[in-house]
Amino acid sequence: MRARSLLAPALCLFMAATSAVAQDEGEAEALPDDNLLVDPAFSDDPNAVVVAEPSAAERQAAVAAARGPDTAQGKGALLRGLDKVTGQTLDFDLASGQAVAFGRLEVRLGECRFPANDPSSDAFAELTITDKRVNRGVFSGWMIASAPALSAMDDPRYDVWVISCNRA
Repeated sequence: MRARSLLAPALCLFMAATSAVAQDEGEAEALPDDNLLVDPAFSDDPNAVVVAEPSAAERQAAVAAARGPDTAQGKGALLRGLDKVTGQTLDFDLASGQAVAFGRLEVRLGECRFPANDPSSDAFAELTITDKRVNRGVFSGWMIASAPALSAMDDPRYDVWVISCNRA
């Protein structure tokens, strides 16, 4: 019985010693320098490709492209509200800075923007919507007319979205 209990530890020691000897023999071989990765900027190879940094003009063009289209500011916005319980919809024509009551909500328009080169294509409205009953903000941010679900108001009864900006 005692011999059996010593068999498992002896087997473990034998396997560990065998793998250690195999590792020592493998370390004798040195890796050739060809397998090492070298930054092309520090390479002696004349065919190594070094990626050039973009110029200041290229960086400015990239920033302008990421910024998106130029926008113009509208005088107000046309918003639509839906009462999900009654199915009633109501359109609000708000000027910038103006607020309107819709059920228990107060909808305030900060500003409305639209693409300068194509005013009828889209509208971006900054809205603050407050639940007057509990004096808590329901929504604060930008809503986009073409993608209302992108930044939607989350209320179990009411829904509000942007239709367009008023230019005049």
